Amino acid sequence: MAAGSKRPVGWTGAAALAILALQGACVPVGEDSIEVTATAYNSHPSQTDDTPNVAAWGDRLQPGMRAIAVSRDLIPLGFVRGARVRIEGFPGGRFVVLDRMHYRWRRRIDIYMGDDIKAAREWGRRRVRVYWFSSWIRNSVNPRKR
Repeated sequence: MAAGSKRPVGWTGAAALAILALQGACVPVGEDSIEVTATAYNSHPSQTDDTPNVAAWGDRLQPGMRAIAVSRDLIPLGFVRGARVRIEGFPGGRFVVLDRMHYRWRRRIDIYMGDDIKAAREWGRRRVRVYWFSSWIRNSVNPRKR
């Protein structure tokens, strides 16, 4: 131990190396993108089921949340629950994946618009480009699968 110190000599260096190694596992390697069809949905039983505020992974949706649902074919690409994405052409474009769609949909996202049915109808159906950090998402969700 160093004089007047309660920690062993070299602890700072080892801690710094550990932090650098940990950061290396979580730093985004590159931003990926994919073009998808984007629609919009609301917390309304006619658009979902009898629990319109509960997403497929169990998250409670509330008006004002910036959430999306994704088609299941996007999940292996990194669109996992909690993934942060950016939607080109949408004001403020940053969202979090909190819901998943029915098996029948492919290359599709559904933007959550709370109770605002008019906004969802105005959005309609569009082709958009969605960006995400696939390497960061995969490493942070399950570091054993590197």
